[in-house]
Amino acid sequence: MLVAAAVCPCPPLLVPDVAAGAAPELAAARAACTDALGVLAAARPDRLVVVGPAEQSGRGPHTAGTRGSFRGFGVDLDVRLGSEGHKDGGAASERELPPSLAVAAWLLERTGWSDAPIEGLGVGEPLEAERCIQTGRDIVAQADRVALLVMGDASACRTLKAPGYLDERAAPFDAEVARALGAADVAALKVLDAELAYELKASGRAPWQVLAGAAEGADLGGALLYEDAPYGVGYLVAAWS
Repeated sequence: MLVAAAVCPCPPLLVPDVAAGAAPELAAARAACTDALGVLAAARPDRLVVVGPAEQSGRGPHTAGTRGSFRGFGVDLDVRLGSEGHKDGGAASERELPPSLAVAAWLLERTGWSDAPIEGLGVGEPLEAERCIQTGRDIVAQADRVALLVMGDASACRTLKAPGYLDERAAPFDAEVARALGAADVAALKVLDAELAYELKASGRAPWQVLAGAAEGADLGGALLYEDAPYGVGYLVAAWS
């Protein structure tokens, strides 16, 4: 059963070493992520599953102790997904964490996560909604008390200088996602338009729908902790408990 969830954005710029001189610009987002992870810790889960967008080579599962790196972003910084002491048998994955899970690993290290066994799962952007939802159901069947850390960005088309240029559909799409995450509205997340999300370069669509499947019947309440679009990309932080 899902007992708590944290939703965080996953830009490598969230890591100060990567952002360098621009690090203060995302200070509020980092603080909100810390608060959301505090909600996970307070729920005292038996297992934490980190879900984030990934290319084919980065899809999971990734066991505890799996390494990630920010060298591809010009920074000599490595991270691990939790500690190997929390793996439930088996060696750490040989494949590196995809960037979204590396950011999650950095957030968890920063907050000193040591509360429960952990694993990571990368999900592909094209994964259809029903498969995402079923994945969420399967995750929460693994333990009595499961928590999710869900990584993903909203649209990347909020301004003329955004990675996807300006798209007038982006702001309404992000507003509805923010409302759904803040209200823990499982039904609304399930019916997010996958094609529109793809066109708007919203990397969080599939992970959010995994969350929707995991949260069925859990009757959790939600709180939106952060909402902004620096660099023309929608970043959202929410906590469910």
